[in-house]
Amino acid sequence: MITGQQAVATKARKDISNFKLRKNMPIGVMVTLRGRRMYEFLDRLITVSLPCVREFKGIKKKGFDKQGNYTLGIREQIIFPEISIDKIDKPRGMSITIVTNAKDEKEAYALLKALGMPFEGK
Repeated sequence: MITGQQAVATKARKDISNFKLRKNMPIGVMVTLRGRRMYEFLDRLITVSLPCVREFKGIKKKGFDKQGNYTLGIREQIIFPEISIDKIDKPRGMSITIVTNAKDEKEAYALLKALGMPFEGK
């Protein structure tokens, strides 16, 4: 519902008894967005969803890797307007990875800042 695209189930690669997890057990979903849908999602994330986070001061700059990609975690999916609070059984988070064609983290930071990503600090 959040992305407007069908999600693909991800499965466990091995057994982990402490988490009561068995190999090939479904553990999450994944979506890859490209083109117009990617820009629409990024726009909704920046302008609508992130400002809904309580006491939001910006996202951390520590999420960059050396290849210029950025990953951020969201604790609750209910910040997206597509999700109805009444229809969820428990709060679930998500990890969002923005893959760029930047050469390093400085170039990726400049790109995301130009797109309107609200980083904390200056």
